[in-house]
Amino acid sequence: MDIGTGTRGIHVERKSRLLIFVIAYMAEEHINWVIDRIPRDLHDEFDVEVAVFDDASADRTAEIALRGFERAALPYPTRVLVNPQNQGYGGNQKLGYQYAQNGDFDVVVMIHGDGQYPPEEIRTIARCALDHGAAFGSRFGIDGGALRGGMPKYKYVGNRILTKVQNRLLGTELSEFHSGFRAYSTEALASIPFSLNSNNFHFDTEIFIQLSRAGFEIGEIAIPTHYGEEECRVDGLEYAGNVISQSLRSKVHDMGLFYERKYDMGDREGLYESKVDFMSPTYIALNKIPANSTVLDLGSSDGHLARGLKAKGCRVLGVDLDTPADTSAFDVFIEHNLDNGLPEIDEPVDVVVMLDVIEHLRSPEDFVDELAEFCRENSVLRLHISSGNVAFLLTRFGLLAGQFNYGPRGILDMTHTRLFTSRTLRRLFRQSGFLINHVEGVPAPFPLALGDGKKARFLLKLNQLAISVAPKLFSFQFFVDLRPPADLDEMIRRSHTYAGVITEIDQPPLTLHDVDAAERTRAA
Repeated sequence: MDIGTGTRGIHVERKSRLLIFVIAYMAEEHINWVIDRIPRDLHDEFDVEVAVFDDASADRTAEIALRGFERAALPYPTRVLVNPQNQGYGGNQKLGYQYAQNGDFDVVVMIHGDGQYPPEEIRTIARCALDHGAAFGSRFGIDGGALRGGMPKYKYVGNRILTKVQNRLLGTELSEFHSGFRAYSTEALASIPFSLNSNNFHFDTEIFIQLSRAGFEIGEIAIPTHYGEEECRVDGLEYAGNVISQSLRSKVHDMGLFYERKYDMGDREGLYESKVDFMSPTYIALNKIPANSTVLDLGSSDGHLARGLKAKGCRVLGVDLDTPADTSAFDVFIEHNLDNGLPEIDEPVDVVVMLDVIEHLRSPEDFVDELAEFCRENSVLRLHISSGNVAFLLTRFGLLAGQFNYGPRGILDMTHTRLFTSRTLRRLFRQSGFLINHVEGVPAPFPLALGDGKKARFLLKLNQLAISVAPKLFSFQFFVDLRPPADLDEMIRRSHTYAGVITEIDQPPLTLHDVDAAERTRAA
């Protein structure tokens, strides 16, 4: 809470500003009952305002609310706002939460104009929201209370099942997801894009997912249940379908398979986790690079590969856009933007590694040309690269469904500027003179998406089996092992040497190794 200064220099703690937000639609029969139940003693703890948002009701809800405020004589400022057009349950909430932010409130408590939820608990839920960021009133917090309060059995069963499924999908432990008695701190509301949510009833599910993803806790308080003669305007089956759909969308967003802008909280931490413990480009590179090599790791990230290479006695030169907090995995680290070409490298390099980098560059063709020249000049032995497969099965299915959504990770990472198939990736390097030794399909990173357990390991094996049958369809990425281009002048020199040797001795065709040996003998 803010601290203000009194008239005599005494510091006085400012009361939290509380908006009691009454969401109302066609509620003329119940709105007065709701207003009458709002506690009169909240001003000892809060600076309170009460606002009814009438969502373009066709009845007298707004008029009756105005008269109800006059008659009740609440000791707080009150107002009635009427939407010129119906915004829907979610749309009306958006207006109320924006109003709370514009009015510099600290916390907003939403109650329904039909009286289904208890205004008597406003103080408790407001405190809980200030402590956690958000709070729900749970009708299952009191044993047997929901059924005693008149909740129909089919709604009771449906609510319990939906809550259990959502807890499983979202990794939460709420006793009830589907209560309309809610409170949010405006700090929490300001951190999420709630304006992107649906105007329908599953807005409540979407805003919960957003808050959870943004790192806010969801507090719960036990509330009594009341079901009277109020009209239910929710299509139960449609609502359940939307709730499950949004929970699944959040899950697949985490996996990087599809992108949901409303669930992107801007958190990029953990997008480059270690992949050395399962089949991945990092795993393959670590096993292919000989011990005691000098390795140039382009796009080295936090050094997951470098740490494994150091354990093999390699000398590692790391290059990335940002310097990691811990550079101990690198013998040399260079902060450099590869869009500006290669940095200055002052020592011989045996192997160049560029894992999941080429797709981020503005001009891959120019960069690969420069890389080819670097490899020739420095007698680099091997180049290992990897990139996502835009022709992966799920990407193809997405296109069939009219989806091609970029996201925070995966094949359609928002930072990718160029996408490749196996053929176009190989062509890119061939056109700069590189020779391809081997192309290997890489399965999807299930341990990152699902956690490194038996299920993820089984799916990895299954994906690898599918890759062996149809690599272009089932490979999530491709790992390419390349030989650098030969220097043309060097090739001419070797051709002259080879021709000279072959005319001197009568034997089967010589290898380049034989030619080198002959040159060394002549030099001696």
